[in-house]
Amino acid sequence: MDALGTSIFSLTIIFAATTLGSALVFFFRKNFSDKVGNIIIGLASGIMISSSIFGLLLPSMEEANKSSYLPSYLSFIPTVTGFILGGLILYLMDKLIPHLHLSSNEEEGPRSSLSRNAKFFFAVTIHNIPEGISIGLACGLALANPNDASHIGAALALAIGIAIQNFPEGAAVSIPLLEEGVSKPKAFLLGAASGIVEPIFGLLTVFISSYLGVTLPYLLAIAAGAMIYVTIDELLPEARKGNYVHYGLWSFMIGFAIMMVLEMAL
Repeated sequence: MDALGTSIFSLTIIFAATTLGSALVFFFRKNFSDKVGNIIIGLASGIMISSSIFGLLLPSMEEANKSSYLPSYLSFIPTVTGFILGGLILYLMDKLIPHLHLSSNEEEGPRSSLSRNAKFFFAVTIHNIPEGISIGLACGLALANPNDASHIGAALALAIGIAIQNFPEGAAVSIPLLEEGVSKPKAFLLGAASGIVEPIFGLLTVFISSYLGVTLPYLLAIAAGAMIYVTIDELLPEARKGNYVHYGLWSFMIGFAIMMVLEMAL
């Protein structure tokens, strides 16, 4: 698959996986048990952390080392700066956008008259944005280096990894809405819609990637920092429910390993 085909496939598969996962709402009558929930969220967390490291931070370091505007002993600056900035951006979004985490019933952000469903939708959308940007950056790198199979493979691996975690994530969005009194068709549409920001932000990032220049290492690290922040802040605590903590822990390990395999294989 060439760079263009990889980009089209990557932007399509991440949304398709969320939509398919959301469709599971038609086969369930209630939310996942703590055991199943821990496994799903743990797997997604492992993939998110692993893809942030192998698909974003390492390429950020490589791009920074190639840069001629910084001496080699200062090449860490773009990656470290971007990583911290990515976390700060997500922290500010947490504080500025009203949203709700249904699993903990905890509201964040400013007070708002928005419905619970809308707040939960915003919560999921917030952490899907950096995933879309990360795919866009990886595809942008592949398009900028069409003869470099490593960039194409990295973009493909990142997209497949995020798609794998988007499938259960789509279900984790739509199914809990049933207990909030939302109809199955509406819960499915909300779950699918929560993932539409990924290809949108991914496509926008692909279009502007050719103009990024020396900022590319920063942006790769920003996406990684944002993904790691949201994983630690939202996903990992939800993978430790009840008496099934080790289910979440080992599924995290498996998710991390799956992403490593994808990175090495592709």
